[in-house]
Amino acid sequence: MNDILAPANDFLGQVYYANTIRDWLIASAIFILSPVIARGGYWVFANVIKKLTEKTETSIDDVVVTALEGPLLKLLLVLGIWSGLIFLELPPRVDAITKDIVDFLFTMLIAWFLVRLMDGLIEEYIKPIVEASDNDLDDQMLPILQKVGKVLIWGFALIMSLKHAGYDVGALLAGVGIGGLALAMAAKDTMANMFGGFTILADRPFRLNDRIKVVGYDGNVREIGLRSTRLQTLEGRVVTIPNSKFAESPVENISLEPSRKVTLELGLTYDTTPQQMDNALAILREIAANNSSNVEEKIILFFSGFCASTLNISFVYYIRKTADIPSTQNAMNLAILKQFNQAKLQFAFPTQTIYTLPVAR
Repeated sequence: MNDILAPANDFLGQVYYANTIRDWLIASAIFILSPVIARGGYWVFANVIKKLTEKTETSIDDVVVTALEGPLLKLLLVLGIWSGLIFLELPPRVDAITKDIVDFLFTMLIAWFLVRLMDGLIEEYIKPIVEASDNDLDDQMLPILQKVGKVLIWGFALIMSLKHAGYDVGALLAGVGIGGLALAMAAKDTMANMFGGFTILADRPFRLNDRIKVVGYDGNVREIGLRSTRLQTLEGRVVTIPNSKFAESPVENISLEPSRKVTLELGLTYDTTPQQMDNALAILREIAANNSSNVEEKIILFFSGFCASTLNISFVYYIRKTADIPSTQNAMNLAILKQFNQAKLQFAFPTQTIYTLPVAR
């Protein structure tokens, strides 16, 4: 038996590129089986471990398992390839490069897991608290802080990978800092918009869904970002406004008005008698009182003056914040028109009287 196995052992023991044929075969088998083993491990994870965590009362294990589910298959595959490389004796330079690549992949996979874990914890624990609060600032800050957290995790993972690979991270960061300063100078408008975004979030001149007027636009706030804010105008169009505009321009928040002021200038004809003028004032007071559910009690009403073609009445009333503004104005205007017509009160229009003198003969 030994005589039969001797040729095979001699063949497997032959050395090619510092490794025996046996080592090459074992490494090749591991490389080929790695995807199969990784799939098998992933199947056990998805069908056994994950179902076990779903039966527990706490949700933290579900968050961890869900976060691990994405990177797991790639992690098992990298582990399999790394296991195959252990059997091979590679040239020092190739071995170093291979280790750096594997370390880089491990670090990025761990960062991916941490990002998914952070998203899961925010979705499971922090977001419900934020949505239940009455403060809108945390609703706007949470997505921004989430993005910043992701950038920090990926940035730290990249720095760790470069440091482990032998790069001078301190010098690299110094170079990045100088380049970042130059970039900041070149992109000062972008930086101004970002600072404007922080100003909006800190000062809170408006909130999501508020109706505002700024730089000639009138609309509802649909999104507040770090660089720009989106308004949906009354025409239904979406306008993107750089945040720097909010820092340097007046912003009128229409949604914060306690009530809507409406000013009417009603002109009656010059043949209106004093009694008819008193009657007109009384009619306007009665109309306001009859619409008390939509119009506030305070009104401003007076005979305001003698104009070129009219006797003017100034009528100022305030629509309640909870009322529908267009329908209230419509109801008030119709009531004024109907009752003035019934009282024979004539609205004036611009007129001019021309006197013709007789021509002397």
